[in-house]
Amino acid sequence: RYAVKPVVKEYSGGLTPSQLRIVVEYIQAHLDRDLSLNILAELTHISSHYFASLFKQSTGVSPHKYITQCRLERAKQLLRQDMAIAFICQEVGFKNQSHFTRVFRQHFKITPKVYRNLF
Repeated sequence: RYAVKPVVKEYSGGLTPSQLRIVVEYIQAHLDRDLSLNILAELTHISSHYFASLFKQSTGVSPHKYITQCRLERAKQLLRQDMAIAFICQEVGFKNQSHFTRVFRQHFKITPKVYRNLF
């Protein structure tokens, strides 16, 4: 009886394409706001825990990580336009400039100022 392999439940699917499109468009349009799991789950009319699971199945990353990636990509676009870093961190939804700089450095291994100077 010790040789019995545990049954691992396999998930397939995830959010429907229309649900995923609605959520992704909402995220892109509201990067400057607080994007809680509850708000995103309400868009699809499912519980927040189940939404997080389905979102990860659909995208391969958690909702929080996806939102952070979107914010950082938008920040990179704004840094190329030579906007003030304090303004950029507000535009992409970071609470303050030090948090923005820390997250940016963790993901790209350089600070926003150094990134801007590359262009």
